[in-house]
Amino acid sequence: MTAGAKRRVLIIVENLPVPFDRRVFAEATSLVEAGYDVSVISPMLRGYDAARETIDGVHIYRHKLTEAGNSRFGYLREYAGALASQIRLAFRVKKERGFDVIHACNPPDLIFIVALIFKALFGVRFVFDHHDLCPELFEAKFGRRGILHRAMLLLERATFALADVSIATNESYRDIAIARGRMRPDRVFVVRSGPRLDRMAIGAADPALKAGRKFLIGYVGVIGKQEGLDLLVGAVAHLVNQIGRKDAHFAIIGDGPELPAIRALAERKGVAPYFTFYGRVPDDLFLSLLNAADVCVNADRCCAMNDKSTMNKILEYMALGKPIVQFDLTEGRRSAGGASLYARPDNVADFAMKIDMLLGDPALRRDMGAIGRERIIREFSWSHSAPVLLRAYEKAFERAKIGAASARRPAAGGAARSAAPS
Repeated sequence: MTAGAKRRVLIIVENLPVPFDRRVFAEATSLVEAGYDVSVISPMLRGYDAARETIDGVHIYRHKLTEAGNSRFGYLREYAGALASQIRLAFRVKKERGFDVIHACNPPDLIFIVALIFKALFGVRFVFDHHDLCPELFEAKFGRRGILHRAMLLLERATFALADVSIATNESYRDIAIARGRMRPDRVFVVRSGPRLDRMAIGAADPALKAGRKFLIGYVGVIGKQEGLDLLVGAVAHLVNQIGRKDAHFAIIGDGPELPAIRALAERKGVAPYFTFYGRVPDDLFLSLLNAADVCVNADRCCAMNDKSTMNKILEYMALGKPIVQFDLTEGRRSAGGASLYARPDNVADFAMKIDMLLGDPALRRDMGAIGRERIIREFSWSHSAPVLLRAYEKAFERAKIGAASARRPAAGGAARSAAPS
């Protein structure tokens, strides 16, 4: 980069389309606000099917994606197709807009291959945004390790090795970047997925969304095996049939490979009338549903992946002042603190009892919601994360300057030195 040139960034994400991926869009818009030129490559999914558009100054390029379902070979097919599309679009972005940094958001841990190509050809920098623990995610989905699990550990290691800077979503991920990824601590930055409060407005509850019942329970998120929606259905069956509470409706926002199975399970357990499955929804309906909710839930089952991960939904519930019920996992408790009740891991009866306790105590709901909102304002909103993101970028460009200066500095005998070590 020449002095005074505008810094250009290419963000690549495969897991969700942008701007539906609220973390990635918050990062992209924060970089735009800081004067960066930002392009994004993301997949097309229902409702986000334009191949090219610009939103809030972010230039978005999308590719078709064959979703994996629950098959290991399906994942290989999805990842291979996405990688080919990412490489193709990255060359297009390089030609049309240019970029000095590739910012890769996993899963999967394959996007480093795109960065490797452009690092070798053009000397771009590589920022790794560590969203998911892919080896642990594999184990959670398939209940085994084996050769593919070992391959994922190798891909994770290669990603960290190539990265100039790594971004972690919480302290557990930072520890993994340093220990398992062998990153230097000064090159790992914790950028939490805090909600932007200007986009998470608290509003009046719409009673029509409660489906004729007194209470509404809200859930938002992907619907896969590790998200534990089968446990939530079991908890609702216990709440209705054992505890006898029949005045609560459950709004499920999100989509995923397990959605048909969860619908079928609710039918078999006789609680389908207590659910509305909305799928992916626009932001206005998302906000209306959560604002109408009296309680919000997170049913992530107990596993290494979920125990170490901060779930965006928890912080979004807190931003809207909603009391939470979740299973007792490390990062869930670190995030929510007193804003949540914690059921014994994977215990559906205890989960149901905690929901019943909250529904029967409006003062407790009010106090817990206030605690969560205060925690977001004080330490977890995006306004606290954005400055750390910008510091991470300063580090990446600082390393670029050091490398360029070292490359120009003559060694003894007139030979040029190699780039500075990492």
